[in-house]
Amino acid sequence: MTDLTEVAAAELARRVRTGDVSPVDVVDAHLERIEALDPDVNAFVTVRAEDAREAAREIERAVEHGEDPGALAGVPVAVKDLEDVAGVRSTYGSKPLAETVAEESELFVERLRDAGAVVLGKTNTPEFGHKGTTDNLVAGATGTPFDPSRNAGGSSGGSAAAVAAGMTPIAQGSDGGGSVRIPSAWCGVYGLKPTYRRIPRPSEPDAFSHTPFSQLGPHARTVEDAALMLDVLSGPAPGDPLVAPDDGTDYLGATERDVSGLRVAYCPDLGVFPVDERVRAVVDEAVGALGDAGATVERVDSVFEHSHRELCESWMTGFTVKFAALAENLRESRGVEYLGADREATTPAFVEAIESGRGTSAVEYKRADNVRTSAFLAVQELFEEYDLLASATLAVPPVENRDDGNTVGPSEIGGEPVDPLVGWCLTYPFNMTGHPAASVPAGLDEAGLPVGLQLVGRRFEDATVLAASAAFERERPWAEDYDAI
Repeated sequence: MTDLTEVAAAELARRVRTGDVSPVDVVDAHLERIEALDPDVNAFVTVRAEDAREAAREIERAVEHGEDPGALAGVPVAVKDLEDVAGVRSTYGSKPLAETVAEESELFVERLRDAGAVVLGKTNTPEFGHKGTTDNLVAGATGTPFDPSRNAGGSSGGSAAAVAAGMTPIAQGSDGGGSVRIPSAWCGVYGLKPTYRRIPRPSEPDAFSHTPFSQLGPHARTVEDAALMLDVLSGPAPGDPLVAPDDGTDYLGATERDVSGLRVAYCPDLGVFPVDERVRAVVDEAVGALGDAGATVERVDSVFEHSHRELCESWMTGFTVKFAALAENLRESRGVEYLGADREATTPAFVEAIESGRGTSAVEYKRADNVRTSAFLAVQELFEEYDLLASATLAVPPVENRDDGNTVGPSEIGGEPVDPLVGWCLTYPFNMTGHPAASVPAGLDEAGLPVGLQLVGRRFEDATVLAASAAFERERPWAEDYDAI
């Protein structure tokens, strides 16, 4: 009998709907895998075993009565611990808030449940998702299942690691600088950041927070599963003033499209990032799969006119101001003093981000958008000639975990300095611009660690990114080659 933890989400849902597989058995199989593997990986912060089993029993009863439980019938899903599930602890990776219990679920959680998905629990994240590695003072570091002594990436590291290790077939992430794509690259799974606000994200007290463009997105072991999850989650919501309208895109159908004739610009370093040779070797070889699928791949030397340092400073300006505002909101609403009494219980890099944001003037905040505008226009100009842009997702292989809650990335690559929080991530420029972007498993480096290939598309052409990703997967079916644990 096939191990249910090895079956893709779309296939699990089909089997559950036909009565071929019990959703209770599906959930139990994944809970057993969590129990067996998570002590090493540390993907989950909270597991709700009995709640999950009861939800599975309800789905089983619906199938027995001839009802359709939905597109994700009985499929286990994990939720990042920055998002709320009613009645479940939300730590946000933050020690001062570690015992918070959510009163309401986020909209996307309701949409997942309405489609028949079963929430297994909450996955690990750095404090409020402030860096590209997953580590905090509440739960510690999350490791990539390929080598748990090395980090899973962040900030949705727990979700990506859970999918890679077979603890859940799909998981939710969020991406404000690469937080879906970064851990997908280091965990060898597929991760998609859709066009900004394809998936609604109503929020309070600030429903208009948009700097940088942060977006919910799926982690999955197959492109089909990610497309299915996007079909479920996308679409307008009255509480989100920035949500994209429904344009009728069939994301699942897009995975079957022929990519012959697509023009792909390949720039492994985006022209400005230092990239480790171990990564470059893998993506240089992998990008040829798009040509094998029928696309035309052309090497381009550069994308942006600004340096990676200037791009990073622009992105960091918006991100740190956002954290400063968050800290002030939490001080008023919950009495948390990140710069005062709670400072010692807070990740040092998160404190530094708050302080940096508080020290940024309104003029500096807006002038950072000058660089952002330049980046946006550069990508738009490239897409006048090409349909897709391909690059490395990250500049380095997974880094070693620290034991003090402060794991970060490298501070230099090939002698060139980079910001250890995100400066080694070729992902954040596309949070500045809002374009859809995915990380596709490109292969393993010489040490057996996963490397990601980033695919970027025109705004609102998420279907093209999915089509190219699926074509790549057909040429290089990573699920057959990857054995994380």
